Amino acid sequence: MADPGFWNDQKAAQKQLQRRKRVEGDLEQLKRLKGQEDDAQVLADWLAGGEDVAKDFAAALDALGATVETLELQKMLGGEHDRANAILTINAGAGGTDSQDWAEMLLRMYLRWCDRRGFKRDITDIQAGEEAGIKSATVLIAGEYAFGYLAAEAGVHRLVRISPFDANARRQTSFASVFAWPEIDESIDIEIQDKDLRIDTYRSSGAGGQHVNVTDSAVRLTHMPSGIVVACQNERSQIRNREVGMKILKARLYELELSKRREKLDAVEAAKKDIAFGSQIRSYVLHPYRMVKDHRTKHETGNPDRVLDGDIDDFVGATLAAKARGTLGQPTAVED
Repeated sequence: MADPGFWNDQKAAQKQLQRRKRVEGDLEQLKRLKGQEDDAQVLADWLAGGEDVAKDFAAALDALGATVETLELQKMLGGEHDRANAILTINAGAGGTDSQDWAEMLLRMYLRWCDRRGFKRDITDIQAGEEAGIKSATVLIAGEYAFGYLAAEAGVHRLVRISPFDANARRQTSFASVFAWPEIDESIDIEIQDKDLRIDTYRSSGAGGQHVNVTDSAVRLTHMPSGIVVACQNERSQIRNREVGMKILKARLYELELSKRREKLDAVEAAKKDIAFGSQIRSYVLHPYRMVKDHRTKHETGNPDRVLDGDIDDFVGATLAAKARGTLGQPTAVED
């Protein structure tokens, strides 16, 4: 950085600064781990000497364990874009109004998870359901390893419960899909030809006050060669919505190009083909018993309320660990 020509290449300079920031963050985490280990050792010595520090020692061990768990998770995230911000999409599947309500429950779960981790989240597009819930939503999530964590959540999520929309109170099975893309580094050049892009503007829907009713600020981008459609209506100006939409479109095109280079079907698009029975990665059962179970790792809990309130780290960790061991199972069909 002290080199007078450091800023001659802006993209290279920004990339170097990002790398420095990551290294400094890693060193800070190791420093915190060492400090917690030293504190625990001191308390252990005091406890052995007869001091009344049992509660403090237990708290120190819990803090040390939490830091070790976080570092172990991050060690599993060594992919090219695992540290990147994430673009998360949620789509209602088979099940009508119940599935649209389920999609909104999942949206709340991931927003609460972001809050728990201190990640910034911004809903860029949301399509309301016809009677309740949502048909789809797109969220930009900014935070260290956001994509690495959320990639573990990609797939179909299944809910079993007594339907609140059925007058006969019958049990209903609903489905919704979750997908994640990394936000692409500005140094990566994704070229989009004007002739390949169709841009439509329309009035924003939903909450937002008088502004959304009088201006065509929402933007829909259609990349005709790939068929990818991106909508953004969160920002107040059409220009800003277009900028955010282009960022999402570039991320999806980049992921598509990577999949072609790997000479296999795009895993995200392949998972989209059937948001219904036989393709779920996780089941959330609220009736006749209460349980959340991941079908790829067999990890489960009897407290679905905690999971739906955003406490999903155990499931993410189990998925990453299984992937690292090469034992991650495939989505499976599950009988009611």
